[in-house]
Parts: sequence; structure tokens; C-alpha cells
Amino acid sequence: MTYSNAIRIKKSIISTIFICLFITLSFSQNQSDKNTFWKNVQFGGGLGLSFGDGFFSGAISPNAIYRFNPYVATGVGLNFSYSSQKDFFKSTVLGGSVLGLINPYRELQISAEFEQLNVSRNFDERFVNNVDDNYWYPALFLGAGYTSRNVTIGIRYDVLYDRDKSIYAEAWMPFVRFWF
Repeated sequence: MTYSNAIRIKKSIISTIFICLFITLSFSQNQSDKNTFWKNVQFGGGLGLSFGDGFFSGAISPNAIYRFNPYVATGVGLNFSYSSQKDFFKSTVLGGSVLGLINPYRELQISAEFEQLNVSRNFDERFVNNVDDNYWYPALFLGAGYTSRNVTIGIRYDVLYDRDKSIYAEAWMPFVRFWF
């Protein structure tokens, strides 16, 4: 992939995210519906921090969903993470996601989430012979979880998992979701 194609793809993904947010917010412009719209929006996300002997990893992933009713919700999210291992590599991951949630029962949540992530891996050539990478990686997660109030704990599976390109170690991943 050429540099100009990568820039073009990044711009189209960022534009798509802003268009989705604009469309979502434009539905709330009717004054009689404005209060109803924001009462159905929930914010959440995740934070991650890991460090050890020469290793550091930090992640932030804010999300917003709109609850159509107690059973169905949809939303968008952003993902950013940075990792580094001294004398080995530095990695930056940036992207977005679209999320759909179904609660057939109050305690059961079924989810589908599509992520599109830009992965940039830079290896220290003095110590490692790996080639630097910069690519887009899609992930489609299907999951199920147990919900109690504003917390859901569950497991999800990436049906598009590629061992060589994924930033995740396995296709199966546990998750915890918080909504406010």
C-alpha cells in the first residue's frame, strides 16, 4: 500500500466517523425530542495500563451508545493504544468502532462490534531484524455477556482474526463494559 493510499484511507475513516456523529446529533435538533434523545445516550469505555521490566502499554477507548429501548442499543467508539518494549519495538494503534447491543433479557447481552484499526509497529533495527509495519486491521467481534445495572462482563470472538496481523493474542477475548 502506498503512502498516499494510506492517507486516503485514514481520511475516509475519520470522515465516516464524523458523518455518523453528525447524523446522530442532527436527529436531536428537534426541540421537543432534544431532551428525550440525550436521556437515551450512555457513555462508557475502557482504560488500560500495563508496565514491567522495560515494557509499557496504555490504552483508552471511549464509547457512546444510544438506547432505542431497554432491549436494543447502537453506538460508536474510538480506540487508542501505545506500547513499547525497550530495545525492541514501539507500537501505536488508532481506530474506531461501531457497536450493536441486544438484551433479550435484562441480564443477557448479545453484541456485535466492528473495529477498524490502524496499526503502526516500529522495531529497533539495532536489536531486531523485523520489518516495520503500518497497516489497517479490521476486527468483527460477536459476543455475549452478563449485565448487572451498568456493567456487563462477558466474552467475545473475532470472526476475522488473523494471527499475523491482529493486535490481539487470541480470537477469544473476555470483556467488561461500563456505561454511565
